[in-house]
Amino acid sequence: MSNPNLSPERKTSWVRTIQAVLWSFVGLRKNADCQQDIEKLNPFHIIGVGIGLAFLFVLGLIALVNWVVLQPTGL
Repeated sequence: MSNPNLSPERKTSWVRTIQAVLWSFVGLRKNADCQQDIEKLNPFHIIGVGIGLAFLFVLGLIALVNWVVLQPTGL
């Protein structure tokens, strides 16, 4: 039986985790908000969301480059 004071429960939504990761991608974040995220968010969720969003970002860049390359040149 564990003492709840020793290991605080981290209850937040996935939306809050995604917001925190997106803010970290941009690099603009208040220190107070960052400290709240550290206290409340699950690190494994942050890692998973971070990897997923990075993967989507790379796929978006690949799609953008392919779209630009396939456009007919009008010059």
